[in-house]
Amino acid sequence: MRKLGKKYVEASKKVDKQNVYSAEEAIKLVKETAITKFDSTVEVALNLNLDTKKADQQLRGSMVLPNGTGKTKRVLVIAKGAAAEAAKAAGADFVGDTDMIEKIEKENWFDYDVIVAAPDMMAQLGKIGRVLGPKGLMPNPKTGTVTMETGKAVEDIKKGMVEYKTDSYGNVHTIIGKVSFDDAKLMENLAFVVSTIVKAKPTVVKGKFIKNISISSTMGPGIKVDQNSFDK
Repeated sequence: MRKLGKKYVEASKKVDKQNVYSAEEAIKLVKETAITKFDSTVEVALNLNLDTKKADQQLRGSMVLPNGTGKTKRVLVIAKGAAAEAAKAAGADFVGDTDMIEKIEKENWFDYDVIVAAPDMMAQLGKIGRVLGPKGLMPNPKTGTVTMETGKAVEDIKKGMVEYKTDSYGNVHTIIGKVSFDDAKLMENLAFVVSTIVKAKPTVVKGKFIKNISISSTMGPGIKVDQNSFDK
């Protein structure tokens, strides 16, 4: 059992674990319970009524937060020709094709946060899937990172695109911003995430879809959020 730090223990005293807070109250509280010296990231966790052992009940996708994430991601684009030029024009940090794949393979190079790839490059990129997969860097059509529209993908990522994927327990975790964001921006991002996940509900799922919602800051305590706070 991990030993809880003094700051965490003090912050936790401000949160009633039995209480479910309105979204507005939860956002105020997540700021009050931030314990890091740096600008903490605020995350949301949604527990969903899904049987993830079934292929048609696994969620994976991406969304562009209305107010961004508070962090600019470095984007590598693997493409040729017009797709490569579009990526450069959109502000990709690195653009190339087989030369970039070789660099990753031979130099163990990871100075980027996201890879976008044109579909015709996926066969070659797949050869280093064993390297990219464990780091969560392998592009995927479901998250919009395998596309011929490389320029749009780069723009979306720079604006604040986040990916989401259910874990084996039916939970989805994603970022909604930074503690330094004003309350309205965090609220808008949170509401956008909830509505996006609701829209992604598989048709085979009956009854209540979201079991519970909680938010937390980096290393801070979890705060339960009342689902009635959102116009779903």
